[in-house]
Amino acid sequence: MSREYEADVPGGAVLPGTLPDALRAELIAFRRDMHMHPELGNHEFRATAALKARLEQAGLKPRVLAIGTGLICDIGIDDADGAGEGERTGEGDRARDGVVDGGRGMLALRADIDALPIPDTKSDCAYRSTVPDRAHACGHDVHTTVVLGAGLVLADLHRQGLLPHPVRLIFQPAEEVLPGGAPDAIDSGVLEGVGRIIGVHCDPKVDAGRIGLRHGPITSACDRLEVSLDGAGGHTARPHLTTDLVTAAARVVTDVPSLVARRVDARSGLAVTWGRIESGHACNVIPQHAELSGTVRCLDLEAWRQAPDLVHEAIDEIANLYRAKSEINYIRGVPPVVNDPAVTELLHDAMTSRRGPYSVEDTEQSLGGEDFSWYLEHVPGAMARLGVRTPGERTTRDLHRGDFDADESAITAGVELFTAAALLDAIR
Repeated sequence: MSREYEADVPGGAVLPGTLPDALRAELIAFRRDMHMHPELGNHEFRATAALKARLEQAGLKPRVLAIGTGLICDIGIDDADGAGEGERTGEGDRARDGVVDGGRGMLALRADIDALPIPDTKSDCAYRSTVPDRAHACGHDVHTTVVLGAGLVLADLHRQGLLPHPVRLIFQPAEEVLPGGAPDAIDSGVLEGVGRIIGVHCDPKVDAGRIGLRHGPITSACDRLEVSLDGAGGHTARPHLTTDLVTAAARVVTDVPSLVARRVDARSGLAVTWGRIESGHACNVIPQHAELSGTVRCLDLEAWRQAPDLVHEAIDEIANLYRAKSEINYIRGVPPVVNDPAVTELLHDAMTSRRGPYSVEDTEQSLGGEDFSWYLEHVPGAMARLGVRTPGERTTRDLHRGDFDADESAITAGVELFTAAALLDAIR
């Protein structure tokens, strides 16, 4: 066993799978190249090609998803190429059908590969985005690089006979496009033969070299809401002869959030928040049409399931008070990510085996949405928050901001986390 792949485990055992210096440097370069060339959801052709080429260079057999971008790659199944194409026979077929090792199925490592439609505003960064109004401002380039690095290390361990159980890499497109790219990826068969799934999300509030974990819900549900209001317009001197649509729209904005919040358990955190309101063209004309749009976020899975009916009822009640006709487009987004306790403990044990007990901290439930939740409708799994803040740094570069960046030592921590999880999972 090469010492560059070894890490001490409490109790004196040795767990292989740490990151060699040469590969660490390569992964940083890969992440920077991806950061410079961000691609939006379902258009990640460059990233898909780069990942496919590097995995093939390592002797692996990645398969591009049927949707055209994203890919999966199995490690530890030597005949895994051609999944979903023609006849499937042998151990690779059995693994994809979830019957390897008595039906436990593979552990899947998931990354999202798309960027955001916002400008990169970092002025002092050599690897800032080269694409106008496009940026990796949520850390998906880091997630992708972590899974790539873990795959390369695990492939090397497999060649040495040190990988006891197959692992699947999932590089998923379109996480930022509601309801996310995960449902399409699932329809493409990425969970066939998978028994558990893990992922990470960058957290600029956690120091690099550490992760945040939480049992149960770790993100929130997020849906999109679009509302049109129509009615008779007229002169502002005679609002009694009109629908007074601007006032109706204003009441929808102010009253609907509180109405909805009062109709569910307050602990569910159901919140309607508006991001756009548009109506009218002149100061003395009451318009005939108004448009509103926003989001519906929720901490609780059951309340999320009730949310569409509650929101519809509240909007209609307010609109009817002003004799306005309402048209509501409630767009389902993603449910909360609910971490499975056993898989959460796997991540905890994996990180502490690499970096000790102080490398894991508790984290709160976020109001952000993540389409990783769709995988958990099918298999147990868990997501960790990957620390990307430089230790000692006082300024937080928050997610979804044009100046977001990550301490690249987080890549090493993420690779070590995933490789340890793959090895520990095999002996549980």
